[in-house]
Amino acid sequence: MRIFEPHAHMISRVTDDYERMAMAGVVAVLEPAFWVGQPRTRVGTFLDYFDTLVGWERYRAAQFGIRHYCAIALNPKEANDDRVNEGVMAELPRYLEKDGVLAVGEIGYDDMTPREDRFFGEQLELAKKHGLPALIHTPHRDKKRGVERTMALLREVGFPMERALVDHNNEETVPLVIDSGCWLGFSIYPDTKMDEDRMVAILERSGTTRMIVNSACDWGKSDPLKVAKTAVRMRQRGFAAEAIDRVVFGNPVEFFAQSGRLDRAELEAGPDSDRELFEGNSVLRGQTR
Repeated sequence: MRIFEPHAHMISRVTDDYERMAMAGVVAVLEPAFWVGQPRTRVGTFLDYFDTLVGWERYRAAQFGIRHYCAIALNPKEANDDRVNEGVMAELPRYLEKDGVLAVGEIGYDDMTPREDRFFGEQLELAKKHGLPALIHTPHRDKKRGVERTMALLREVGFPMERALVDHNNEETVPLVIDSGCWLGFSIYPDTKMDEDRMVAILERSGTTRMIVNSACDWGKSDPLKVAKTAVRMRQRGFAAEAIDRVVFGNPVEFFAQSGRLDRAELEAGPDSDRELFEGNSVLRGQTR
């Protein structure tokens, strides 16, 4: 089984997670920029974080045979922070041109404030300008209204629906998105959001077209193997191997390939893990495997 993990915050995970993911069939991971758990008070801390996503994390994943990609953005929560929002927006264009950046994201809504409206819209315009798809966060509170507002803004700015991945859906929001042309993302969590059984029930009702499953693993209680576990549950419920492959590999590859930067041949070949040091460091500590 091949897995393209389309939403995982690996900067917050230990190296052992990469090893476990590789053993479970993960061949690639997409890491979107996000809120790191506490406020960042200076633009420079964002830049160091972005540099980590395009550099160190690519190296760290490669040591375990996983190709690492990322999405770059000012996240919705910190869009409300006037200490950083304007400065980060000014720096985004140069990062959106870097190798391995396949999307603008996470963008969208947290508290659905006027600032979030503004910076969501501006980042959709940046995505259009740079020819990138958009990875869209939907709020954890009042999710239905957040998804409705998301869909309205996409239409307002004329963003191509087929280049939008509306994430963190649930049973209530699927009908709002499924006929729009957008891709639908689902985060599978141990105790909150979706679980494997609920996800498989949605796939049984709504099919596998434009459906993308992720673990959204971060610094909280989460599980980087949730995509693999969802695939197992799909198999147990009678899904064909082709349908499973579409959900956990084919769909995310097709979506992010719209960036023009996802080389399918390179993805199939895997990353170069030649054990060269990254800035004098190695995650393997002298190990050879």
